[in-house]
Amino acid sequence: MFDIQEYTAAASLADALNRLAERPDWKIIAGGSDVLIKIREGKWAGCSLLSIHGLPELSGVHMDEQGCIEIRPLTTFAQAAADPLIGSRLSILAQGAASAGGPQLRRLATVGGNICNGAPSADTAPALLCLNAVLDLRAAGKSRTLPLAEFYLGPGKTALEAGELLCGIRIAKEDYQGYRGCYYKYSQRRAMDIANISCALWLKSVDGAIADIRLAMGVAAPTPIRLPQSEQALLGLPLEQGRRRIASLVRQEIQPRDSWRASREFRLQIAGEIAARCFAAAC
Repeated sequence: MFDIQEYTAAASLADALNRLAERPDWKIIAGGSDVLIKIREGKWAGCSLLSIHGLPELSGVHMDEQGCIEIRPLTTFAQAAADPLIGSRLSILAQGAASAGGPQLRRLATVGGNICNGAPSADTAPALLCLNAVLDLRAAGKSRTLPLAEFYLGPGKTALEAGELLCGIRIAKEDYQGYRGCYYKYSQRRAMDIANISCALWLKSVDGAIADIRLAMGVAAPTPIRLPQSEQALLGLPLEQGRRRIASLVRQEIQPRDSWRASREFRLQIAGEIAARCFAAAC
């Protein structure tokens, strides 16, 4: 039994934004895989839900004439994992989406919900950070764009303002063309579990050297993070030298915590290992 005060479904994107302008206290529900857990646990008990499920304006994956790829927030994990545009150009995002939960959850949970939940363990966040994703945020009568790197403020906290809705996730052509990469998630079980720690790596090489590298991790800090110090230290190195150095660099930069799932020391050890595996896979 869920303690829900009120439930209504938006008829369109405009309708959803107008309702949020009138009542910013509405909690948005799409797939519901995170929202219903919060209600059941009492964190959002007695809340009112505004459903955006199925709105065509917020669904699908598209590429414009400049090669910018837009992933709309109601795209499910299953759709992201199977989408040919994402698979051929944003492979680390497809891998992250495919690693989440089980088949039932992947057909229900959305990429937008995974971002807005603000969880450090979000499976799409490290990949999208490596891809320099930019968020399209809208409220009634106004809109703004925000880099994903500036969206996370703390565990479960984001820069989403009252009355705002995530309407798109954009990735520019220069942020994926010529790159290859890997996403690796370490969890207690091989399937249907959240990450103890996760890593996404996006690599561009020229003549056997690292021309550009992007590293991002989940559960390595209070929010999903990029690792700029490790990236800078690896830039320009021969691939083999980069492979030897990446694990120690990652362990020096991240700040994982102790929890009942894993100790800080264990996470540090695993973080270096999965970063090295991601690098080897990208090479």
